[in-house]
Amino acid sequence: MKCAARVGICTTLLASTAGCGYLFSDDGVFRDTSEDYKKAPETAVIKVPEGKQVSALEEIYPIPAVQDQLLMAGEFEVPRPTPLVGGAADEVVRIQSLGDESWALVAIAPGQLWPQVRGFLAAAGIQVGRLDARAGIMETNWLQLDGQDMSSRFRFRIEQGVQRGSSELHVLQMNQAGDINRWPKQSDNLAQEGEMLKAVAQFIANSADTAPVSMIAEQAMSAVGKVSMQEAPEGYTYISLGLPFGRAWASLAKALEDSSFEIEDRDRSAGTYYVRYLGPSEQEEGGWFSWLFGSDEHPLKNKSFELLVTEDTAEQVAIRLRSSDPAYDKRQEQALLAIIKGNIR
Repeated sequence: MKCAARVGICTTLLASTAGCGYLFSDDGVFRDTSEDYKKAPETAVIKVPEGKQVSALEEIYPIPAVQDQLLMAGEFEVPRPTPLVGGAADEVVRIQSLGDESWALVAIAPGQLWPQVRGFLAAAGIQVGRLDARAGIMETNWLQLDGQDMSSRFRFRIEQGVQRGSSELHVLQMNQAGDINRWPKQSDNLAQEGEMLKAVAQFIANSADTAPVSMIAEQAMSAVGKVSMQEAPEGYTYISLGLPFGRAWASLAKALEDSSFEIEDRDRSAGTYYVRYLGPSEQEEGGWFSWLFGSDEHPLKNKSFELLVTEDTAEQVAIRLRSSDPAYDKRQEQALLAIIKGNIR
């Protein structure tokens, strides 16, 4: 009797709520508002009078532009997400060198690196003479270093790294001699530059996990990286890399080794690497290439390729992978280039 009574009550409640359209329908009191954002009108950008500050109206969390917009040839397939990093190194900070130039590659965004460098200068008791967060420039006052006859000062330049979410830190040193109002193109004392770079790199490595973020620096310096995959008008895919040719050439050599390619020969004047693909690594076999080829052996394993590096501008190169093998198609071209792209630093 009690069970029957409970069933009757439940039935009554269901019947009553089923007819409560005025409460829960689209026009009801408790309507579902989760889709309202789709109806939001687009408004014009606010125009600020000339001479007034516009920083308060800028986007706090800007959405970076999507750089890789590639379509597979033939029948459309939902593209596999590009690997974020093909062979990420474990180091938070790594000092790179090319000729007389050295810089620190840091695995954090520019907006996170900026307060780290400021923290280093504060901890070392070094006074800051000039700050420009939007340009990523930090300059010290003159310092009298131990064992040195003349004072020195340093400029720290932070810029977006090649990969998204990474940064580059460059240090420039100047002696208190000659034209002190103009920074030299190269440090007056490379040894002092190197010691300062090592010191700040060690500080960043020890405190990267607790680094705050500078929103001004983060907004000013792009977060999308300097490398992307593009489609040429002729139909082939290539890597667009925002580096000068000399550095791009050196960075690509290391990226090829990390991408399971063996460099058999190279011709820098012609901008060509002659390589052989050794097959996917264990990491790739469980992800990208297993999706492409299943459990079968990669059809391009031990095949030879030419990697062409052409200079588009003084700060931009294009990297194309070329093969005469009939098994090489557009899908595999993009897969191999994605692995190389993820390893360029």
